[in-house]
Amino acid sequence: MSSSVAPRANFAPWRAFFLYATFGAAFLVILSRLFILQVVDYQTWFSQAEENRTREIRVPPSRGIIYDRNGLILASNVASYNIVITPANLPDSDGDTQEIYRQLSQLTGVPVSSGTLEEAKLVSACVPGPGITQLVELQDTNAPYSPIRIQCNVSEEKARIVREKNSDWPGVSVEVEPIRNYPTGSLTASIIGFLGPIPASLEEFYRSLGFLPNRDKVGYAGVEVYFQDILSGKPGRRVVEVDVAGQELRNIEPPVTPVSGNNLILTIDTRLQKVVEAALTSEIDYWNTYFYGGTGQQRISSGAVIAMNPKTGEVLAMYSYPTFENNRFARIIPAYYYNQLATDPRKPLLNFATSNEYPPGSVFKLSTATGALNEGVVDLNQVIEAPGELRLTESFSPNDPGNERTFVDWNAAGFGTITFLRCIAYSSNVCFYKLGGGYKTEIKEGLGILRLQQYAQALGYNQVSGIELPGEAKGLIPDPQWKRINQGENWSTGDTYIASVGQGYVLATPLQVLMSAATIANNGKHMQPTVIREVTDNNGKVVPVWRDAEGNFYSEAGQGRWQISPNSGHQLWDITADPLIKDFFCENSYCTETGATKTVQPYVVQKIQEGMRLAVTDSRGTLDKIFVQPTKQFPNPFPIAVAGKTGTAEYCDDIARQAQRCRFGEWPTHSWTVVYAPYDNPEIVVVAFAYNGGEGASVAAPIVRRVLESYFCLKTLDANPGSLAGCE
Repeated sequence: MSSSVAPRANFAPWRAFFLYATFGAAFLVILSRLFILQVVDYQTWFSQAEENRTREIRVPPSRGIIYDRNGLILASNVASYNIVITPANLPDSDGDTQEIYRQLSQLTGVPVSSGTLEEAKLVSACVPGPGITQLVELQDTNAPYSPIRIQCNVSEEKARIVREKNSDWPGVSVEVEPIRNYPTGSLTASIIGFLGPIPASLEEFYRSLGFLPNRDKVGYAGVEVYFQDILSGKPGRRVVEVDVAGQELRNIEPPVTPVSGNNLILTIDTRLQKVVEAALTSEIDYWNTYFYGGTGQQRISSGAVIAMNPKTGEVLAMYSYPTFENNRFARIIPAYYYNQLATDPRKPLLNFATSNEYPPGSVFKLSTATGALNEGVVDLNQVIEAPGELRLTESFSPNDPGNERTFVDWNAAGFGTITFLRCIAYSSNVCFYKLGGGYKTEIKEGLGILRLQQYAQALGYNQVSGIELPGEAKGLIPDPQWKRINQGENWSTGDTYIASVGQGYVLATPLQVLMSAATIANNGKHMQPTVIREVTDNNGKVVPVWRDAEGNFYSEAGQGRWQISPNSGHQLWDITADPLIKDFFCENSYCTETGATKTVQPYVVQKIQEGMRLAVTDSRGTLDKIFVQPTKQFPNPFPIAVAGKTGTAEYCDDIARQAQRCRFGEWPTHSWTVVYAPYDNPEIVVVAFAYNGGEGASVAAPIVRRVLESYFCLKTLDANPGSLAGCE
């Protein structure tokens, strides 16, 4: 018997080494990967894990309320009701869920099913289009424990029905959302402004403060945007643990309670604001009807009225026409309404009191008069010839022989020989041409444009006032350098003539015109115009607030800051005490700086006041027929002494050019009047402006008188409640 042995496998050693090496390398790769995940990248993965299981919830604060000076609410927060569905809380049965959808559709009008899931992704919540089914399905895939809005801003009755159906409609509830409400609406819209969604350009900034885009709103205009930081408050914060479906399980950190915004108390008197609105709109309606009947055409398309206390700078009323209804922006900014406003040639979104510039015309003569008297261009006893026109040989350089040019007065017959004060009272253009640019040997050296610019700036022109409203315009007082750069021409004496009466390149806002008269009325003291009286917390306690010239706010005093809450008035400068006026040496219409500065002599301010008073008391004064002489419109003289200045300013802008109204000698005119009272102890100054209004004494002056009548009526009523039936 023989035996056999199976042959042994020939396993090469290198094969074993390769196998072991492969397993070893794989182990090392896994080990190194574990090391990277567990040690090197530990914090990254830990943070992601924490992010998956935690959620930070920002709790919106309550926005501050805005009041007028008498405690009337101008902006508040009201409840808005939204019908929402939380997908995770709906019944398990599809049939029961569909029945809820059908009943909810009958109540809200939102279809049970409409469009596709993809289409629902393209629209925002509460925008008509998707059906209830599509909205809920979309939310169920994203965050089933978070509610989705089905219909927004529903009536209180609908919200009550949904709450009553709570047990029958599981998953359906009412969300209460605060929205802004403006009880005075368009009356104060140009001052208060409105809110809007956080702009994309500021999204990162507001996120850093805890505010969320697509939920929180910020100021877009008026004091709502200027005092955004004070009104908005500070959002609260909750950090919660959530499960994989997004359901909240517990608080991980102690909740941070939101801090409500502070309240604003404005200087505005809503009662006077209503008077201002009525006075301006009724005058505009009267003249539009007078010229065009009931055709709907408009001669006067826009205007503005401001009333202010010249001693404190408090704005008592400010109305811009046309305006807009800011309540329509409370929830969203409707595209159709915004486009309607944006394309309206009358520019209703613009605050004409502060943000648009116009030639001021004769109201600007206060600057020329102040400079001419202070510089000794004229004295009080000097007799000035004021014919209906004068002729000037106008040249643009020393070697230019020039061309003869005629400059006319608004009074074609002229005023004969008059003194300085009556130049102001009668508003003689020819007189001010001579004061501004000189004339032959009668007034050998006029004020000149450089010196005129200095005095105009001292009264508030050519600069923003710093009032707490956005978009304030600077205006323009030109000089030779400006003309060379912008017009490519040298300055001429004729340019000075035109600038001296507030025409040509001179531009100003109604607020600047008001401030110039207020400075004269206040004996040279130029106050900071303001719409803020106090800032208070939720308990009504006054919160001290300071600001600087750039509009930044502070909680404590510091250099370059002044207190705005509580606000007792802040003096920016005094033209009789602060050397603001640059000194010039002028000869043959050419002026050079001496390096010195000067003040305005107190007697000069006093004499300008007397000239403004003479405009009312002199029978040829521009305001005599409005405040003294009995007329059909005002049968009784105004019982309180007032002083003021009218203005009729020629203009040629794009609108006039398009209407082919820019014809030499027939240019359209704006209407201006500025008045203060009482004359001996001023407490109110009012300016009225009417675009394309015509003569200032005929259109703007009656508006001012009505405002003054109501102001003093309201003052009497406040002092003796019940003594008067009412003030209109």
